[in-house]
Order: sequence, then C-alpha cells, then structure tokens
Amino acid sequence: IRDLVRSRGLGDVYKRQCKDSPTPRPDVYFRLSFPAHEYRLYSPEECPYMFEFPVYSTITVDDDFEYQPCWKNIEMKQYKANVHITLKEIDNNLDSLLDDSHTLIYKHTIKADAIDAHDYVDEDLRVFATIFYIAGNAASPAQFHITDSVRYFFRGSLYFEVAPNSDSLAPAIDFLIDDVIHLIETFSWK
Repeated sequence: IRDLVRSRGLGDVYKRQCKDSPTPRPDVYFRLSFPAHEYRLYSPEECPYMFEFPVYSTITVDDDFEYQPCWKNIEMKQYKANVHITLKEIDNNLDSLLDDSHTLIYKHTIKADAIDAHDYVDEDLRVFATIFYIAGNAASPAQFHITDSVRYFFRGSLYFEVAPNSDSLAPAIDFLIDDVIHLIETFSWK
C-alpha cells in the first residue's frame, strides 16, 4: 500500500491519516427482523374473556403471585418480551381498580419522557379500554386496561427482559405495540 501511495504522490496524506487520533463511532444496534403479524384466538375455558394473540408467542399462567387462573403471560421469547395480564372482578370498586391501574402506570414517570393515553370503546361488546403509551427509557412502554364497567377489570403491561433503552428497543416496541392494539381490538367478554 505504501508503494501505491508514494507512486500517486499521496504520502503526506497517508502519513497524516496514520498519525491522526481515531474518530469515535456511535453505538450501533443489531437489526431485528419481524415476521408478518398473524394471530390466533385465545379463549380459555376458565376465564370470561377471549382475544387474538400473535402466533409467534405462547400464553402461560402467571405463577409469580398467588395462583389466579386468569392471570396470564403472553411470552414473546425471541424479543425477550412479555405482556402480563390480570383479571379482577368488580365489586363496587371500579374507581379503586382504575386508580390502582393509573398508579402502576404513572410510577414510570421517573424515567418516562411522556405518557399518552388513547381510549377504545365498543359499546356492543361492552369493551371499554384505554392504552397508555409510555415514551422514554421506562420499564414498560405500553400498558392498558379493559373493563365492561360492571363485572370485570382486565389489565395488561408490556415488559422487556432487558435494560430499558428506547433507542435500541424502538423497532421491537413498535412491532409489539401493534400486537397489543390487536389484542384490544379483538377482545370480547364471554
């Protein structure tokens, strides 16, 4: 290479480049590829709800707490993500359940850049839902609750099993939030 550089009269440029300090490069992240969104129906016999969930996920019973048959995890292992879902019966305590849900959501304000809420209503199916998008390096980028306003309160939270970094997780967050929205839009009570 040196002979080639000398023959072209670029020796000074070559010497300067070798002596210059290295230029810092920005961090890079792995490119993620995502499958097409495909869904299948989930309708457990023991629970009063049904919805569609991604074919690239599995649903397991949430055994982190005292056993509740309708508390589930939608696991997307290839993305190191879970949607934790719970169900509670309403006993003249809808306001309290909503307050508890908001408390859990707004605990993320320490790390969140913004929290944006959007309502979804299907009067015919008695599905009243709110999804909360949590921007920034919060532990959960999306949470939601669904109620029929009379008997049941269904709640869900999207979590990743990695340190929150909204820049590197952005493609996965966008992809999985589409799945959460689909769950809400296909949700119905039995």
